[in-house]
Amino acid sequence: MKKRLLSLCCILILIVGITAMPVFDSHAASELPMIDGSYLTYDDESVGYDTKITRGEDLLTGYSKCARLGPELLYAGGVTIAAHKVEEVGIGVVVERAQKGDDHWEGYTTWQEFNESADRVSTSKILEVEGGYYYRVRCVHSAGEDISSSFTNGVYIEEK
Repeated sequence: MKKRLLSLCCILILIVGITAMPVFDSHAASELPMIDGSYLTYDDESVGYDTKITRGEDLLTGYSKCARLGPELLYAGGVTIAAHKVEEVGIGVVVERAQKGDDHWEGYTTWQEFNESADRVSTSKILEVEGGYYYRVRCVHSAGEDISSSFTNGVYIEEK
């Protein structure tokens, strides 16, 4: 009987503890401004994963990444991973920027990287950029005959 009463008390304390926890109001992602599928955020970094465009056996995955390193400093890059060694694996990186109220991203800089007879390629740069903008990274991933793309959310870079 004592064990049963003790178990019942523990259950009641657990239930009261769970229901009495403070409820935090969080902003839904849909409340954030969005341009062309990318939310405009104040996050320190954003990673976007690939969406397959072709159905093949060569491309395994790819991702793009951007990160705020400080005022007017942006890390941008990406990775492409093939399912096996292919003749050529590549990545094209596009850095874009926008401000709140814009309805499209404008190109900022681009570059590409290829590896032959490999199963992966990666590239990144640290860029000195103009503050007061949101920056995002779009990548085109290729492995053999397969292709996909990825993009990040916009990360705000402050002025110095």
